[in-house]
This record gives sequence, structure tokens and C-alpha cells, in this order.
Amino acid sequence: MLLRGFFHFVIYSDKAGKGQTMKRREGDGQETAGAAWTDRGQKMAKAAARVLAILLGNTLYALAVTGFIMPNGLITGGTTGLGLFVNRVCGLPVSLFVSVFNVTMFLWGAWALGRAFAVTTVLSTLFYPMALGAMEYMGFEGFVLEERLTALLYGGILIGAGIGIVMRAGASTGGMDIPALIGKKKWNLNVSMSIYLMDCVILGLQAAATDAEAILYGILLILVYTLVLDRVLLLGGARIQVKIVTRAYEEVNRQLGERLDCGTSLLHMETGYLHREQKMVLAVINKRELPRLNQLVLDLDPEAFMIINQINEVRGRGFTLKKIYRDADLPMGS
Repeated sequence: MLLRGFFHFVIYSDKAGKGQTMKRREGDGQETAGAAWTDRGQKMAKAAARVLAILLGNTLYALAVTGFIMPNGLITGGTTGLGLFVNRVCGLPVSLFVSVFNVTMFLWGAWALGRAFAVTTVLSTLFYPMALGAMEYMGFEGFVLEERLTALLYGGILIGAGIGIVMRAGASTGGMDIPALIGKKKWNLNVSMSIYLMDCVILGLQAAATDAEAILYGILLILVYTLVLDRVLLLGGARIQVKIVTRAYEEVNRQLGERLDCGTSLLHMETGYLHREQKMVLAVINKRELPRLNQLVLDLDPEAFMIINQINEVRGRGFTLKKIYRDADLPMGS
């Protein structure tokens, strides 16, 4: 029932986001029954992939905690950090504390943030503590390493990758994220700053039960998984933007389309010194295509002026949407 409800929400959200409805259009826009079933199958596959990504991300998170954080006496922030603090003070299992805390935060978030939040967070709320408990129950003792810094790096990479995978699936890991999201909605507080402040408080609580070296390792752990998280969120979305100023802009524009299969735009510009009006070629490409583009442009115009920037994400036709090839002399609506 839980997965069925999540599938239903994902399919509904995808349709709403694209401005589609379940109703068939009459007349020229009517779809065939086969096309409708194909579309539904694609949305179910997409929903299944999102669920698997959420489960995989939370599994990596649980593996980091039980495999590297706990066995090596490291500390961290978030709900897991609170659980480690309670475990060291009164011996309560981390998985039990995380279960109770996550469910409490989830109920608060569902009441304050609504149904959409609840559906995208419920899987992590339930599965993460279950994964922790399963690993503890199976007697998985983790990896005790001679160098705590090595354990910190392994744990940070796994935590950052796990949270990043969950967030790329459009979900949340729950826990301490929820008070920050509620603060954003109610009082317009910065989410990142709220989470950092709560992590500092949690590290401060653990300071009483650990040494100064462990606190430093805890800070480094948060920095490592934050850096990894940022890289995972940008994974596959980074592109190179190239602006080309050349008198041979028409030939450059044509060659980019024919030889690199690259979409381009022509921007009107005026040179600053001579006030000469001409057009500039704008293109967005993959990193591996940059050497070919450089060579192509310089072969056509050795004096071409190029501005090259890395951009974090590109959305639209040719990137997140399938390419459509049209004849140059046909109108856009054809």
C-alpha cells in the first residue's frame, strides 16, 4: 500500500508538472489506447526507479553509520548524531532512537508541510531505521580501522552519496531536515543555515561524552559528506557553455549543428570599440566535446574570440527532453 501510494503520487506529480491530464482530448489531439498504455508504463517505470533510488540511498547511509561511524567512535550531526549521543549516554540502540525520532518528525512535518511532503519522505522515515536495525540485528560489527581519518573519509563518502541519491530522486531523508523545512515555511529561515546550526548543537552535545579529537573528526565528517553531496547532486548535469564571437558565425553555426549535433543560438551583439553589429554563437556542450569544438572554430577562424564557462545544470530540449530535428525552413509549429 505504501509503495502503491508513492507510485500514484509520482505519476500524478509528473502529469501535473507537464500540464497533462488523465482525460483524453477529442478531435485531432486524441491519443490511441496503445499510446496511453505506453505512457502509463513509462511513468510506472520512472516511479519504480525513484523508489529504488530512495532505498539505495538510505541503505548507503545506514552502511556508513554501522560500518564506519559507530565502530570507530566517530560523531556526526543530524538524527544519527543524536542517536549516537543517546546511545553513549544511556545505551539505547541507535536504530530504536532514530525510529522514534524520525516518526515524530515525520508526523510533525506531515501536519505542517502537507501531503506532498509526507509522500516523498515516508519511505526514508521508515526504511532508514529499518536498515540500521537490520544491520545491528545481523551482528554486523563494521570495520575498525587503525586510522580514524580513513574511516571518516569512507563514512563521509557513503553518507554524501546516500543523501545525494535520495535528493536526486526528489525525496528527503527526513529527520533533522524537517524542522529546517518548517522554519523556512513559517518564518522564512534559511534551510542550510538552520541545518548547520542544529548540527553544531548536536556536535556540542556529543562533546561531553567524547574527546576533542573526535569533535574535530565530526566537523571534518560533516564537511566531507557535504562536499560529496554537492557533487552527487550535480552529477551528470554539468555542461560547458561556449560563446563564440567571429565574423564567420554563419559557418560556425552550421558546422556545430552538422559535425557536433549541437544546438545553437545566435545572439545579437555590438563590439565595444568599433561599434560593429554582428551575431554571436551560443552553444552548450558536454565536456568531452570541448576539444572538438575548439578545433572546429579555430579551423574556420583562427582569430575567433571564445568565452568558455562551466554551468551546473541545463534543462530543456536536447538535455532533459528528447531532441527533435526540423528542417531549417519550416516554422516552429510544423
